[in-house]
Parts: sequence; C-alpha cells; structure tokens
Amino acid sequence: MLPWRRALRAFTAALLVTGALTLTAPTATASAAPAAPAASSSGWNDYGCKPSAAHPRPVVLVHGTFGNSIDNWLVLAPYLVRRGYCVFSLDYGQLPGVPFFNGLGPIDKSAEQLDGFVDKILSSTGAAKADLVGHSQGGMMPRYYLKFLGGAQKVNALVGLAPDNHGTTLLGFAKLLPYFPGIEDLLTTKTPSLADQVAGSPFLTKLNEGGDTVPGVRYTVIATKYDEVVTPYRTQFLNGPGVRNVTIQDLCPVDLSEHVAIGILDRVAHHEVANALDPAHATPSTCFS
Repeated sequence: MLPWRRALRAFTAALLVTGALTLTAPTATASAAPAAPAASSSGWNDYGCKPSAAHPRPVVLVHGTFGNSIDNWLVLAPYLVRRGYCVFSLDYGQLPGVPFFNGLGPIDKSAEQLDGFVDKILSSTGAAKADLVGHSQGGMMPRYYLKFLGGAQKVNALVGLAPDNHGTTLLGFAKLLPYFPGIEDLLTTKTPSLADQVAGSPFLTKLNEGGDTVPGVRYTVIATKYDEVVTPYRTQFLNGPGVRNVTIQDLCPVDLSEHVAIGILDRVAHHEVANALDPAHATPSTCFS
C-alpha cells in the first residue's frame, strides 16, 4: 500500500472511531422515520436555523453505505455552516440489530426516509426547496426520491460526491473494509442496499431507465479518478440536461483522494460543492481551495 493511502486510512479510521465513541447508535429499522440527530457543536442540525437571503435553501447531507449522519460530515458540514448555510444530516437505511453502520436497508425504503426528512427540514426552516449533497450511495439514493417520490418538487439541486449512479460490484464494496472495521460480516448480497447497488441490479435498472435525470433539478457529480470502490469512475457521471460532471484531478492534478477521502476530507471537492450550491457566485477550484 502506498504511504499516503496508509496514512489516509489511519486518519479516516480515527475519525470513525471517534464518532463511534461519542455517538449513540441508531436503533430504528429501515422502514422507520429517521431520527433527527442532535445539534452538533459546529452548528449543523440546528433546527432553529433560518435560511438567509444569500442562501435561501437548507442543505441536507446524505451519508454513504456504512456511514452515519455525523462521521461522514465532520469537515463538510462545518465548512458549509461557516459559509452561511443551514445544514442538516440524517441517518437512514438502518437494519435491526446492526448499530452504528447505516445505509444498509433497501434503497427505495431509504429514499422514503429521505422524503420524510426533507419535509421536516422544509417545515422547520420555512424554505420552499432544499439542496441535497450526498456521498457514495448518498449521492445516488436521492435520485430515486427525485424520480419516484415527488422529490423534484422539493429539491433545487443534487450534488453527488463519488456516487454509484450506475452501480459497482461486491469487490468494490470490499475496498471499503479498511475504513470501516467490523463490517466484513455485512458484506453480502443478503444485505439489501449492497444488492441494490450491484451494477445491473433490478433497482438500478429501474432507477436509470428512461434517463438519468428529472426536469427542474440541477445535478453535479464530483468524482476522483482514484476511486477504488465505484469503477470505472466515469460510471458515476450522469447524462441529461442540467448536469455538470467534474473530475477532481482536472482541477488539481496532484489531488490523490480516493472514494472515502473525496467525501470526508477533500477541500477541493468541498469547494466544488459550494460552487454547485451557489453557481452564481462560483469561484475557480484549485489545489489551494
């Protein structure tokens, strides 16, 4: 393993272990309404937050497979809060008897959880629409909400960080094992979301037939050519009107972020998220973003 990859994995694991020690594990089933995470000390999940004129839409962060509403967003959520956004995150896809690791239930049911959460955030903030930012499964699952659950009427933009829009393989999921100690026993096609995310699955066939996008929503996909989970990385990209596909290395050739880092740590990717949320005030992303 290259030294930078070993260091990155150690740092990522440290973030996840810290979260595991400080959070209460979710106990809801995949079909239950998502519980609202406690307000964080960094200002996100603040249900008293009201969007400003500069940023009139709340941002909902959607974690990836094996992730949760806090650990996935320890860098990006405070980054967006500092920029003046009302930021919220949810847990979804819980399985009975599986604490801490989320995003494992049937993806159509997870999309229903997202539906309920967005309604809650719009009611809380008084906003007419929200923007969604998701990592991995969290960048793909919302497309089901937009396409089949009426989400397009409530969402202005979807930003996907390394989303598996056209699927991956169980071998791809195996690449996540070093980042999530203890998940190896869950790596099976009997885990609903993993089966749904395998390329060519009935779920993905339904999701992508008739076109990748729905009218009225802006889509941004931010990918890294070093993605070892969703491969080839260009399968993450979407086709259709209102789509912008970005490869991080086109903006910073020396950026070595892979699948996990692009969602959790990468400031170039996070700057592109900010650009996607506010394209009227976008600024060029560079290695120094």
